[in-house]
Amino acid sequence: MDYSSFIYLKEELSLIAVIVILLLYDIFGSKKSLTYFQPVACLLLVGHILLTCCPAPAVLAIFGDTPAVDQASAGVYPLFSGMYNLYPLGSIVKSILAVGTLLVLLQARGWLESENTVIRRGEFYVITLFTLLGMYFMIAAGNFLLFYIGLELASIPMATLIAFDKFRHKSAEAGAKYILTAVFASGLSLYGISLVYGTTGTLYFADIPAGVTGSPLQIMAFIFFFVGLAFKLSLVPFHQWTPDVYEGAPTPVTAYLSVISKGAAAFVLMAILCKVFGNLIEQWQAILFWVTIATITLANLFALRQQNLKRFFAYSSISQAGYIMLGVISGSALGVTSLIYYVLVYMFSNLAAFGVISIIERRSGKVTIDDYNGLYSTNPRLSVVMMIALFSLAGIPPFAGFFSKFFVFAAAVAEEYYWLVFIALLNTVISLYYYLRVVKAMFINKNETAIAGFRSDAYTRLSLVICCAGILLLGILSVVYGSIHHYSLGW
Repeated sequence: MDYSSFIYLKEELSLIAVIVILLLYDIFGSKKSLTYFQPVACLLLVGHILLTCCPAPAVLAIFGDTPAVDQASAGVYPLFSGMYNLYPLGSIVKSILAVGTLLVLLQARGWLESENTVIRRGEFYVITLFTLLGMYFMIAAGNFLLFYIGLELASIPMATLIAFDKFRHKSAEAGAKYILTAVFASGLSLYGISLVYGTTGTLYFADIPAGVTGSPLQIMAFIFFFVGLAFKLSLVPFHQWTPDVYEGAPTPVTAYLSVISKGAAAFVLMAILCKVFGNLIEQWQAILFWVTIATITLANLFALRQQNLKRFFAYSSISQAGYIMLGVISGSALGVTSLIYYVLVYMFSNLAAFGVISIIERRSGKVTIDDYNGLYSTNPRLSVVMMIALFSLAGIPPFAGFFSKFFVFAAAVAEEYYWLVFIALLNTVISLYYYLRVVKAMFINKNETAIAGFRSDAYTRLSLVICCAGILLLGILSVVYGSIHHYSLGW
């Protein structure tokens, strides 16, 4: 093995450096110096993001000769005999996930410094970044072994984050439910991977397609693998754990789980479907067709019944996962580009909403929709932020969420999934109703005992400003450029 290949792992190595620095800082830092842990962690992560935003070819040119380019996949640089793949689109996704993680860390400051949080705060940052590292490995994997290592590295620390409020019964219960579900899902995926290896004799993504003949055993292998990732994505009927875990976990962790984890899993699923199971495209498109319909429809119907906002957004995130599958099912370049754009917009929108929920829950302890009655009269800025986030999630123009839905619909229409798009469009009407319920509560409903006015901390305000700016600017850019056909991204 050529150890010089490690210099090309710029995203993973820089993130590991950030983790090590923060871990040492948390262990050996004095009590006074640890008061600056949050800004140090955020600045280090900003530096990491700036490095990952640097195009891969530029970094390769800095360090010397580039590795051989896989001619079958233009722009893909296989490293470690194909175990790890370096490609521009993967770097873009990693940067998006890192930005989302930074926003979550900014929003978590108020919760970590509250009187009810008695754990060592540095652990939260280190564990969160470890899950992000696992997602990086999943995205860059060119072999099922590295993929599975990344999957477990992203899943096991996540259970710790969910149960972080160890003295709250719901948090501990949510952590137990998540780890049991994660173990079950990982076991199913691993069994599917073992069947793939048994029928093809290899775990390398580049070599597997030559051995995929569509035999019943290989179809069963795909189904087991898909079911495992469907649990991670909360696709119906593998979604039952989601509302309980979202409600019980600390709100910043819920935001991280609903956006970062889901975005990484969606991209990895599409990559593996296209690269590994391309010869079974008819089979997996048929499965995705019905799973997508069930996910969008059932999640929207159950969202109508929710009063607790965290459970409300749990079902919202399930339906959003269904919309993301519209990009996956197309199996095209337009589909993957639409998927990445959707994840980016969804990240800003959902984190803005959860940022408001976190602030209000921390200050007042209230988390139901009725508690938000008359919120605009006491907290107009938070109400406007929540409204922008909800309008974007509902797909109302000119907010970015409208264009993200339009693009995934266009990708599905390009592959002639007209009925699927029609059903998805009908479901947007249902989603519009339940999102507007929250807007109505804040701006129209009267409440003599409305939540008292207050001022949130500077870090959370900064995260909300970034989220709102992202929603608005992406909407404006979508209008200006008109279509994502203008973008050319490497695969």
